[in-house]
Amino acid sequence: MRGLVLQPDAGRIDPGRIVARLALRSLHAELVLHPKPGLVSPHDNGSHRDMTAVTFARSLFALRHYFRDIARAGADGAPFHVLRQLGIDAERTMLRATGGVNTHRGAIFSSGMLAAAIGAAMQSPRPLSAALIRQTLRVRWGAALALHTNAAASHGQTVRLLHAASGAREEAERGFPAVFELALPRLDATLAAGRSLREACVDTLFALIAHISDTNVVHRGGVVGGIKARQLAQAFLQAGGTAAADWEARADACGRQFVALNLSPGGAADLLAATCLVHHATRQQ
Repeated sequence: MRGLVLQPDAGRIDPGRIVARLALRSLHAELVLHPKPGLVSPHDNGSHRDMTAVTFARSLFALRHYFRDIARAGADGAPFHVLRQLGIDAERTMLRATGGVNTHRGAIFSSGMLAAAIGAAMQSPRPLSAALIRQTLRVRWGAALALHTNAAASHGQTVRLLHAASGAREEAERGFPAVFELALPRLDATLAAGRSLREACVDTLFALIAHISDTNVVHRGGVVGGIKARQLAQAFLQAGGTAAADWEARADACGRQFVALNLSPGGAADLLAATCLVHHATRQQ
């Protein structure tokens, strides 16, 4: 079934349960994806020494109620401060589950806001689509997101001040252009070419790395590291991406260079998971 229409007499449908399942499915797909340069997977820990795939799995399990609750809040028309508090509570839950390791802070915000938008969009008589989800996000919470500031210090805020790199907050303020204008079209193009969802996710991840200014990368490698990360990702795509016969070897080689430079494109990984969430929600595959 393409899309999901909530009929007037379908009040028994719980958007929270539906969206939570899709959000966890999407975050799990990002976790198990391999190869992906500098990032944690079941195969290796990328550029990280403080976390493993097990750490991420614990975090995912702990966050299952958060995505349910924020999607329900979105469906109920909750104001932004309610969504923000749910996110703050989810961060605390994540840190308890991981022993203080930040595995999903970016995803809590990005996928959380999109989960709320999906929950709200599901109340429309229109079929659920990427355009409707984005429109709902901007109409319901766009003004509040534009005013949103995070009082807690973060690497992302420091990097933005030092290097003018964009982050999750700026993405949300603009209605997630990296998701809707870059990543979703790339994912769809690879799938339309007859390749697998895994290959589509790899192409999409590399496209995100190649085009966004990732605060996680810049924090670790500075401006030079950010430029190098984008150059490596662009080279992979210019060689054909997953359409090339040797794409896995090329992706692995790129990953080794990321590790050597201590780079980890966590922002791109968060946006990949958010892209998968929108993809699955609008297709119900």
